[in-house]
Amino acid sequence: MGRVSTRTPVTRISGVHRSTRPDTVVVEEPLEIRVSGVPLAVTMRTPGSDMELAQGFLLTEGIIDDRADIASIRYCNSVDGSGVNTYNVLDVHLAPGVSLPETGIERNFYTTSSCGVCGKASLDAIRQRTRHSPAADRIRVEAATISSLPDTLRTAQKVFATTGGLHAAGLFTADGQLIAVREDVGRHNAVDKLIGWAIEQGQVPLRGTVLLVSGRASFELAQKAVMAGIPVLAAVSAPSSLAIDLAHEAGLTLIGFLRGPTMNLYTHRERVC
Repeated sequence: MGRVSTRTPVTRISGVHRSTRPDTVVVEEPLEIRVSGVPLAVTMRTPGSDMELAQGFLLTEGIIDDRADIASIRYCNSVDGSGVNTYNVLDVHLAPGVSLPETGIERNFYTTSSCGVCGKASLDAIRQRTRHSPAADRIRVEAATISSLPDTLRTAQKVFATTGGLHAAGLFTADGQLIAVREDVGRHNAVDKLIGWAIEQGQVPLRGTVLLVSGRASFELAQKAVMAGIPVLAAVSAPSSLAIDLAHEAGLTLIGFLRGPTMNLYTHRERVC
């Protein structure tokens, strides 16, 4: 299995002083996701929780609805030049009766650690319909509880503590209890891993929960929250205009610039008391 971090020599300059020492950096490697042997997506990710990542990706792209839609998932024999399995290719076999949407393969997914899925044909192609709409979720969360979440998430970021190079996604209850956390070099991968965990636990749709992401709130992250039935998405940085539009349409409470006791409520403010 791949490592999540590695050591590399670095020259450190501090004023007139120079020193060479080892530094811990996060690992970034490609993961190819196949469906019944057909390549569907390549994402640049931090190794670990790969099966969760694949399941979360398939759900947030509207290909599956829950774990029952998957018959099997396994690593392929993807070997490097020395004949060692890189564990960088996963093959997912869908359950009988579950098929890829007509546009599934044609979209030629390619994702990077920074931007998520790129090159889709149009905005309409990523305005997925979900069976887990958060619009009717009656969750209420106190503003003070939301303000406490970033500190809780940072404490749980074990790999970030040693590398400083990972995004995190944390899932919380309405009273601020941390349910699960996942880290990855890509913010979208961290969310997919978290949703994949929930799929394996049989907890989708994720009613009554708050998703906190360590970076900005893009359209894609809002889409993933909506697809999993998460009613509240909070980010420590800014949302995009498309994320706000989608949140309005889908019944998602979107919070940005969550820093200490301050935050901006962009949509469905009634859930924050």
